[in-house]
Amino acid sequence: MDLSNYFLVFSGTNTMYLAKEICEHLKCPLGQMNITHFADGEFAVSYEESIRGADVFLVQSTYPSSDNLMELLLMIDAAKRASAKSINAVIPYFGWARQDRKDKPRVSIGAKLVADMLSTAGIDRLITMDLHADQIQGFFNVPVDHLYASMVFVPYIESLKLDELVIAAPDVGGSNRASAYAKYLNVPLVLCQKTRSRANVVDDIKIIGDVVDKNVIVIDDIVDTAGTICKAADVMKEAGASSVRAIASHCVMSGEAPVRVDNSQLEEIVFTNSIPYRNPIPCKKLKQISVASMFAETIHRVITNESISSQYVIK
Repeated sequence: MDLSNYFLVFSGTNTMYLAKEICEHLKCPLGQMNITHFADGEFAVSYEESIRGADVFLVQSTYPSSDNLMELLLMIDAAKRASAKSINAVIPYFGWARQDRKDKPRVSIGAKLVADMLSTAGIDRLITMDLHADQIQGFFNVPVDHLYASMVFVPYIESLKLDELVIAAPDVGGSNRASAYAKYLNVPLVLCQKTRSRANVVDDIKIIGDVVDKNVIVIDDIVDTAGTICKAADVMKEAGASSVRAIASHCVMSGEAPVRVDNSQLEEIVFTNSIPYRNPIPCKKLKQISVASMFAETIHRVITNESISSQYVIK
């Protein structure tokens, strides 16, 4: 038996929808795995087929609750103990990434802790998308293939065929991401300067740049409460923008976010399906674009030792 390209794809509980799509693109079956839940809330992972000598790809986003992360850690541990050749964590949404630095005294750095836990559990590679901060890649001592949602968003933006297009960053921290889009699409860039009184509460937003009679697309990586995005859209419309849309990689959308979006001046808000829409409140303006083909192509390139970065739209 030739084991040179012997690979298997497995999925955690809450990312099964995406793993199935990935396997369809790879033309391979989804691996058989069993997760046993106990009465006290604990759970155990077991593989229902041999993975000895295989390159295994474990698909699981680590958004809260922490059960998703714990499930992935147990999957990694079980794969290591079952003699997998390599263990590749495919984490479309890397949770805890907003805790990436010590921004005040006596605070935890959750992203580094999660990276250490994954490394200790035994991953050989991480495949993820649009980390909240690029430097999180440096928290790992294994290869990190960092994909970008621009690979699906740029074709979508181009399909809209908007005249007088402007790209906007919702805050100064997201200016590099938005600038890359603006440069690639050869359109102007607008910045939003926001002030916060506390976490998830935006007090004021000022627009730096011209939005009069422009079709604005706000680019972000995570939308949680949607306070910033919605307030930015309302301010831009008041400033004379023709339309405002939002595009973001990860659909957290917690609490009253759907209500804020539907009541805002946003035409639509577009996400990838890195995490499922879990809010019980429906959102009429929300759309999700699949990234399954992008992750499938990346897995294929890892297996065949081809370049990952050559598939990027924005480089």
